[in-house]
Amino acid sequence: MLRSVFNIHRRQFHTTQRALIAEGDQIPNIEVQLKSPAETVKTGDLFKDKKAILFGVPGAFTPGCSQKHLPGYVREAETLKSKGFDVYCVAVNDAFVMNEWGKAHKVEGAVTLLADPKGDFAKAMELDFDASGALGNHRFQRFAAVLDHGKVKKLFVEPDKTGLNVSLVENIIKSL
Repeated sequence: MLRSVFNIHRRQFHTTQRALIAEGDQIPNIEVQLKSPAETVKTGDLFKDKKAILFGVPGAFTPGCSQKHLPGYVREAETLKSKGFDVYCVAVNDAFVMNEWGKAHKVEGAVTLLADPKGDFAKAMELDFDASGALGNHRFQRFAAVLDHGKVKKLFVEPDKTGLNVSLVENIIKSL
């Protein structure tokens, strides 16, 4: 009676951990932006016919992403390409920011940048986290994935979400 009068609803709480994307899973087919909001591609379609390294960063122009993570992949892009892999980086930023970040780090021909402006791809992979205190919204956890025709073959997710350890290019090369 009281519930109906006062419109009281019981909340459902979960104690189970979210099931983030795992090795063996297909990459979600979510629209992301390339060099502008008008230039889009669906991730499942992008990766379905190739081998790729996809790494995600919390944000363009942030210190760890700009000083270590992206530069490592740019530096080793030829090594990865010689092993048959295209290299992609994704962040929860808009295409204009990603494009300028790419110019600043001379990624042309080395790393293709993908913009996930609303974080839909991050959420679909369940690799998003609340970074609103530092970066204003939800962002990608730092990760790297080895993809083969859209399937995750190997996944490296930083345990603290933003660290620079398991997802660095040196570890990816060792795993290939």
